[in-house]
Amino acid sequence: KRIVGYWLEKGHPTRFIDNVPLRIDAPQEEEFALANGTPYSFLHVFSFPREAADLFAQTTLFQGIAPEALTEWSRCYQEILRKATLCAEGKRLVLKNCAHSGRIRVLLDLFPDAKFIHICRDPYDLFLSTRRLWEVVLSKSQLQEIDPAEVDRLILQFYPQLMQQYLVDRTLIPAENRVEVRFEDLEANPLAEARRIYQALGLPGFADAEPSFRSYLASVENYQKNGYELTADIIDQVNRHWSFAFDEWGYRRLDPAAALDGS
Repeated sequence: KRIVGYWLEKGHPTRFIDNVPLRIDAPQEEEFALANGTPYSFLHVFSFPREAADLFAQTTLFQGIAPEALTEWSRCYQEILRKATLCAEGKRLVLKNCAHSGRIRVLLDLFPDAKFIHICRDPYDLFLSTRRLWEVVLSKSQLQEIDPAEVDRLILQFYPQLMQQYLVDRTLIPAENRVEVRFEDLEANPLAEARRIYQALGLPGFADAEPSFRSYLASVENYQKNGYELTADIIDQVNRHWSFAFDEWGYRRLDPAAALDGS
């Protein structure tokens, strides 16, 4: 493990998709473990992009998935969390997984008292970031070729499917177990938002954790995000396909014509 960790850090100091340091012991989404243990993982859309629509529906929304396949997913997922809990010496697990936005019903069946933190983001930034993710991960994972234009179509299709599922199913979560956060607020005032999350979910220990939060924030104060070019075409596409997101979370719509004249 030390040898692999050394060469990983030497060869890939940051992740391919952004400037986050890549370390063998760094926290990662548990969806990677799911993808290694079962065919029923969202990440397999990057290996089989021609089947992406069906894979997304089955592995993320659990639509059209066979009962025995869902049972296998649940078994594999619980096994992963048991191992993680053992490694964490019984501490509460914090799991970051965007695919879970479409899995709320099943997750509540497995963990009735689970707490959910949903983070929304400016739709234009979200589209550009997701496109970057697809461009990088697809090139290193795909076992099937697809037209590059198909990637944008899939992104524009999947986000409304995922979020509309979330908007329906979030009502199943008890109010004391759900909090929604705007990414921009978290970025601007991380400590204040973290405090609000603790309070909203009734989690103890914020005062004890605050020094560690401050130390971590100081360590990443010079972090540089990826830069993207927002074009009139992207604005138009996002406005037409993701209109609900502007309405639901109050983000400002841009005018594609205004983008063309630089205003």
